[in-house]
Amino acid sequence: MARFLIVCVAGAAGCGARYLIALWVGARSFPYATLIVNLVGSFAIALILELSLLIADFPPNLRLALATGFLGGLTTYSSFNYETSALVLGGDAARALANLAATVLGCFAAGLLGLALARRLAA
Repeated sequence: MARFLIVCVAGAAGCGARYLIALWVGARSFPYATLIVNLVGSFAIALILELSLLIADFPPNLRLALATGFLGGLTTYSSFNYETSALVLGGDAARALANLAATVLGCFAAGLLGLALARRLAA
C-alpha cells in the first residue's frame, strides 16, 4: 500500500507540473507545452532508470516515485497523439508532421542524453 501511495503522490506532483508548464507556455498554434514535457520526460526517465541500474544502492522507492509517479503524471503521449491528429484533421498536415518529427526525434535524442549523463554520473 505504501508503494501505491508513493506513486499517487508523485503522480499528482507530475500532473501539477504539467499543468504549470502548460500555463507558462500558453496557447500557441503549435503544441509546445506537450513537446516540452515529452522531451523533459524522455530525458529524465532515461537518466533515472539508468542511474538506478548503475548505482547499487539507488533507493527503489525513489525510482518508483520519480519514474512511475512523477514522470508518469508529467508526460503526455495521449495529448501528443490527440493534438497531432487534430492538426491533421484540421488540414494542417505540415504542422502535424513537424510535431511528430520534433517529438519522436527530440525524445529519442533526450533519452540518449539521459543515458549518457547517467553513465557519466555513475562512473
